[in-house]
Amino acid sequence: MATLTICSWNVNGLRSVLKSGHLEAWLKTTAPDIAGFQEVKATPDQVDEEPWTALGYRSWWHPAQRAGYSGALLLSKPEPLEVRLGLGIERFDIEGRVIQADYPEFTLLTSYYPNAGRGEDRLAYKLEFYEAFLAHVNHLRDQGRSLVFMGDFNIAHTEMDVARPQEAAKGTGFLPEERAWITRIIENGYVDTFRALHPDQRDAYTYWDPWRERRARNVGWRIDYVFVSQDLMPRVRRAFIQPEVMGSDHCPVGIELDL
Repeated sequence: MATLTICSWNVNGLRSVLKSGHLEAWLKTTAPDIAGFQEVKATPDQVDEEPWTALGYRSWWHPAQRAGYSGALLLSKPEPLEVRLGLGIERFDIEGRVIQADYPEFTLLTSYYPNAGRGEDRLAYKLEFYEAFLAHVNHLRDQGRSLVFMGDFNIAHTEMDVARPQEAAKGTGFLPEERAWITRIIENGYVDTFRALHPDQRDAYTYWDPWRERRARNVGWRIDYVFVSQDLMPRVRRAFIQPEVMGSDHCPVGIELDL
């Protein structure tokens, strides 16, 4: 039985994490079969792809229309049957947020979900994106596809997923309407792989505010997830977070999936 390692990482600037050597080192040590990256803030012509092509990866990009903003990247050793960029909704797709790859055993989506920031307009945009995304994955499942979807969701689901919930509740990323959407994902039949396999683990975070030196004290948030459709969960051998991996204000997350 083959096992795939599938990972997600918000690199907060691909060129920076390449220049520092952290990305190449991580690809060599973790050796994911499939890796999705968010907030790449770059286009293919701005990057030397040799560090991953030399390791056997092909790449698919979905850059934002606006330079230096957002953007998604997929690296894969197994060849997808088909790759699709975006949700097919222009106001979301111009921000370079979603890459969908169909493999024989499952469909994978790597996504950078909107950060609401401080504006009501962006919160509305964020919630509308979530609704469109959930409708999209439900449509794929209705077609009989098994699903893996992962990325920076920009939401901590429960108080276990944030170091200081009372402080977090004052801003976006931990609002009731945002947290309710993660609950809706689960109610729709998808599994938060890390929480399913580590139901009681606290202090397991994927993001730390870089301006307050909180990583050293592990004062963080778990806002990066790998979800699977329920039919795949029995085949998830392991779900993990890699806080030791540096190079970004987020760390990689991933699963091992038996095929």
